[in-house]
Amino acid sequence: MTQSTVEIYTDGACRGNPGPGGWGLVLRYGGHEKTLYGGEPHTTNNRMELMAAIQGLEALSRPSRVRVTTDSQYVQKGLTEWLPRWQRRGWLTADKQPVKNADLWQRLASA
Repeated sequence: MTQSTVEIYTDGACRGNPGPGGWGLVLRYGGHEKTLYGGEPHTTNNRMELMAAIQGLEALSRPSRVRVTTDSQYVQKGLTEWLPRWQRRGWLTADKQPVKNADLWQRLASA
């Protein structure tokens, strides 16, 4: 039996950056679709982009094959390139600086 892929489409935005912001996502699996959204009164665009991906993954009820679609290079590169390096370095960048939004990256890594 082949496992179907859960598709998660995410977006986040912020007015002012920092300022009020929101995130939204659509999960699709087979013929089912679920929409989730939220926001914060004082945040950044990158934090909202991350929250959309986090909430999508945390909404899954069981381990699944997942494809995340995002327009955020920050989230895309973070997931595919930076995250493993940050974890190996103890959440420090190559310049030995603390990773920005480390709280959310750690949450995303464990989702």
